[in-house]
Amino acid sequence: MDFTELVDLAAEKLGGAVLFANDDFFAPKENLLKAATPIFIEGKYTDLGKWMDGWESRRRRTPGFDWCLIRLGLPGLIRGVVVDTSFFRGNFPEHCSLEACTLDGLPTTEELLDESIQWTQILPQLPLSGDTQNPFAIESEQRFTHLRFKIYPDGGVARLRVYGEVVPNWDRIERPGGDIDLAAVENGGIVLACSDMFFGHRHNLIMPGRAANMSDGWETKRRRGPGHDWTIIRLGRPGQIRRLEVDTAWFKGNFPESCALEATNASDLPEANLTDLSVVWQSVLPRTKLQAHTRHFFESELLDAGTVSHLRFNIFPDGGVSRLRVYGKLA
Repeated sequence: MDFTELVDLAAEKLGGAVLFANDDFFAPKENLLKAATPIFIEGKYTDLGKWMDGWESRRRRTPGFDWCLIRLGLPGLIRGVVVDTSFFRGNFPEHCSLEACTLDGLPTTEELLDESIQWTQILPQLPLSGDTQNPFAIESEQRFTHLRFKIYPDGGVARLRVYGEVVPNWDRIERPGGDIDLAAVENGGIVLACSDMFFGHRHNLIMPGRAANMSDGWETKRRRGPGHDWTIIRLGRPGQIRRLEVDTAWFKGNFPESCALEATNASDLPEANLTDLSVVWQSVLPRTKLQAHTRHFFESELLDAGTVSHLRFNIFPDGGVSRLRVYGKLA
């Protein structure tokens, strides 16, 4: 899988934040993790200089480098990063590098600045190109919670995307007992594939909270032939499904006519094979009518599929769903 198809662990919607920067004179550090695509506004200036949609430090006149501290929204295994220098043409850094660490709880900025913190280099100092997306694959099997992003010697970066696999703290999740959302991104769920996501990305389906607007859901193009649209979701851990929520918030003239949910226990099956016709899917929710802009709750309607690891969520024939919640008990 292309690492950019994974979850952005540093995304603001997941709680990612730039906690500190040694210098952000020209453009604030918070821009680095903004969800929106960078823009350029010709002729727009501030009292400090040209307005730029990114993080930009002043011109360095002494040896060294500039850097910032980032808290990942969700801890996990980092598979790759994209250092986006869009619109930074004569002011992008020459190189960058990335270090990471693993810390419990919510350490303060002062604690992260302490010299006792053990930082692991996961991306060596590598050259950057201006006004482009610079992708770097990362090979590490260690779970990380915080990053230290360095730019050499100074300059501006529009966005930093940190793609990987969520690794939750299962001890904390299991301690309260009761049902959990087995598909939630914060619990390690991931949408592996879908038939189409022309208007809205498939990952939106399992993001935290309710959708902010129509763009914050999974939405397919208008289907002009036979068939239906679908997504395949890997649960954070196998479990038994007890309750469902299908939320069509904001989808009023483009919600699916109906939906269905199927499941399988395929922990040992290569994920590339999940779309094969040989995979046996069991019905959990038979095809059921949906309404516009509504939270639908299902419990007594569900069929027992036992312990399952993957889901196939079908919508008929097409349209948009903002969130899918799959509550159950861990196996």
